[in-house]
Order: sequence, then C-alpha cells, then structure tokens
Amino acid sequence: MRRFITIIITIFFVVVLQAQKPKLLNYTTHDDKAIHFGFCLGLNTMDFIIQNSFSSFQTDSVFADITRSSPGFHIQIISNYRLGEYFDLRFLPGISFGQRDVNFFKKVVNNKYTLANEKHKLESNYLEFPILLKYKAKRLNNFRPYIVTGPNLRVDLAKTYSEEDEIFMDLKRFDLYHEVGVGFDFYLPYFKLGLELKYSYGFFNMLERRTTPHPEFQNAINKLNSSIFMLSFHFE
Repeated sequence: MRRFITIIITIFFVVVLQAQKPKLLNYTTHDDKAIHFGFCLGLNTMDFIIQNSFSSFQTDSVFADITRSSPGFHIQIISNYRLGEYFDLRFLPGISFGQRDVNFFKKVVNNKYTLANEKHKLESNYLEFPILLKYKAKRLNNFRPYIVTGPNLRVDLAKTYSEEDEIFMDLKRFDLYHEVGVGFDFYLPYFKLGLELKYSYGFFNMLERRTTPHPEFQNAINKLNSSIFMLSFHFE
C-alpha cells in the first residue's frame, strides 16, 4: 500500500507539471451540467482494525491478527448533482467484493507464540450507498484535482461462517463508514476520466457474538472495525 500511494503521488506531480502547459480544452461544458451520470470500476483492499481482549495477552490465551488482505473489486453507478462551481453532491450505489484472512495465535511461555488455527477466511459482498461531497479545485487545462468525503452505508450479503467450521465467527450485516479521498479528473475529447484513491473506516463493532463450539476465538476479540482502501476509475 505504501508503494501504491507513492506511485499515485508521483503521478500527481507529473500530471500537475504537464497541466501547466496551455492545451486545447476538451469537454468544456461538462462541469456546467446540473446533473450527469456515469459508472465506476475499481479495486479494493479490505482490512480489520482488531482490538483484542486484555486476557488475550496472558499465557495460553488466544489473540487475533489479520495476516492477509486479498484484493477485491467494486462496481458503482454515478449520479452527480452540481451544487456550484467548486462543489458537487454525488450518490454512488454499487456492490463490492473482498476477503480478509484472520489468524488466531496462542501465547505460550517466554513470550513465544504458536498458531492456534489455520487461517479463517472472511468474505464480504457489500451493497453500498455512499453519499459524498466533492470539492473540485480550479481546472488546469484538461486536468482538475479534487477531494471527496461523506458517509457510506454498507450491507454485507456474504455468509461468513458455516456450522461445520472449526472457527465459528460471524460478522454483522450493517455498517456505517466515513470515507475520505483524493482524485484527479482528466477531460478527454468525449468523456471525463477520474482516478480516485479513497479510505473508508467503519464506525461499528462488526463482531456478531453467538454461541459457538469454540468460544475462545470470538472471546479473544473485544472490538472489530472494518477499513477499506479503494482505487477507482470513474467514467462520466
């Protein structure tokens, strides 16, 4: 992720330098439309912010950690309402797919740890309903940077466990996220292309506590919050 952010920053500075040179303007009437539509395709990386229980750090206790975040993807429909020269209100309903792998470790003597289980895969298929405020900087030739922020309600449609699983762990279906991101709009001859990097943080504790055959695993977690990094390509 650090390498990815470095690449995005490098691209930003290269594009800004190129944007300073006078060029023939493309799609000059696009930002004057009161309402316009489009679609979004993108990649994401889902993660958890885990707060382990205090007892998890005692000898013979279990604690959880994310060992791998598999890349996922998302698709959204864009509805954009122009509030003014520099502000837009955007509604981007869509669906996203991703997976997080959780491992549980057991602390033994001399501050050593052993793996308590094979990795537990938690898949998420979200219906999402973000409402975002977009602030656009002044257009530079065919380039315009912007920032976005706002809430996103996500509903997880994936079944996160089965009765036969050794690790009986379940997630709640509903979560409310706060999203913040930066992006760059490129005005092409026939459409506008947006490149956007966004971070999304969930407010709610997503661990659904149930009666399980192995309660030590879910008892090891005190709080479980979702977070998502998203790279999106907007076509408007």
